[in-house]
Amino acid sequence: MSETKGQSVGRAVSRRGFLKTGMGAAAAIGFPTIAPATISGQLAPSKRINVGAIGVGRISRVHHMPGILQFDRARIVAVCDQDAHRMEDGKKSVNDVYTAKTGKSCDGVTGYLNYHDLLANKDIDAVVSTPDHWHALIGIDAVPAGKDVYQPKPALLTKAEGRALSNAVQASGQILQIGSQQRSTVQCGCAAELVRKGRIGDLQRVEVGLPGDPPGGDKTLMPAPDWFNYEMSLGETPNVYYTLDRIHPHTGYDRPRRLRCRQFGAGMITGWGAHHVDSAYWGMNTAGPIEVWGNAEVPAHGLCMGRSAPRRFIEMEYE
Repeated sequence: MSETKGQSVGRAVSRRGFLKTGMGAAAAIGFPTIAPATISGQLAPSKRINVGAIGVGRISRVHHMPGILQFDRARIVAVCDQDAHRMEDGKKSVNDVYTAKTGKSCDGVTGYLNYHDLLANKDIDAVVSTPDHWHALIGIDAVPAGKDVYQPKPALLTKAEGRALSNAVQASGQILQIGSQQRSTVQCGCAAELVRKGRIGDLQRVEVGLPGDPPGGDKTLMPAPDWFNYEMSLGETPNVYYTLDRIHPHTGYDRPRRLRCRQFGAGMITGWGAHHVDSAYWGMNTAGPIEVWGNAEVPAHGLCMGRSAPRRFIEMEYE
């Protein structure tokens, strides 16, 4: 894919080389001025928060970017995705919103295929990142680059990731927020208040119920499309061959099938479970569990069968 105006093309680098040399290091590539000089007062460029969206798939399009776009004090100035089609689609969707707001054609959003190039843009104040298995890596890179960070739940997938990210945030002095959106819903707040005020009596037991992503998936080995940097998309998870059911759909924004794969998370436990368990803590007025134990059955067929290889990067670099 050739380089075009307003787009930074991903560099030809292996995933292992990228992870080894790229953490917190990137070269700036001619970034444009975003905000017009005619804006003054409360919405002056110096007071506006410029945001970069890293990962512009389903959750970003449905929740994160619309949440930012409703405020004039913040402006999405860049999008990044390892899927070139999604990156271009993300640029267009944001530009279309600003065009509708201003009544003038807007083309001020820069697209990136490599998030290190986005982080090197000094005009960007904050980033919003997905998906789950990239939270630690992007956060660890973003805060020393002077970016505040918003990440949706789950915060992280291992204790080692948590310690590494916490250390990076504290050393940088930047802000990192983990979103748990059920705390913003009326029904969850009402339920927590009723429990805390004793309206249901003395609390004896809390049960959290969840659906499950069905096991299965086509395990057929396939060539990765040239518009998707599959090797880099694996992040610090085990190196596995490409097949469509291990990633997101080629077209559209349906629920990605990778959510059933153990190397990318814990399925509904870290998906909806992070919300529901947090709501339970809210009602109990406690910060978290003292002890956790449990059993699980791993499907005997499909892409998530058996044990995944251990997650490597964080344990290796931050032990």
